[in-house]
Amino acid sequence: MAYAIIKTGGKQYKVSVGDKLDVEKLEVAEGEIASFDQVLAAGEGASLTIGAPIIAGATVQAKVLSQFKGEKVTAFKFKKRKGYHKTKGHRQPLTKVQVTAINA
Repeated sequence: MAYAIIKTGGKQYKVSVGDKLDVEKLEVAEGEIASFDQVLAAGEGASLTIGAPIIAGATVQAKVLSQFKGEKVTAFKFKKRKGYHKTKGHRQPLTKVQVTAINA
């Protein structure tokens, strides 16, 4: 099965057609198509094409399924014997997408 390695939100993902994944928030409305143009590698087996660093003209199309916030992450700072402790929480905004096409 053909796959591609894309870069978005400072992270790299290995995707195939039909895969669902959560990526950093994209400014695309739900139900619309998002296009990823930073394709690092695409193909399968012996026909795998590797970019230097990206493949010119290659794109991966994905349908935006939902916009949501991730799990809460807690950052806790503490200094012993000083009476200092500080708690801070964060929820990362994410986008769930489903890959529809790989154009390499």
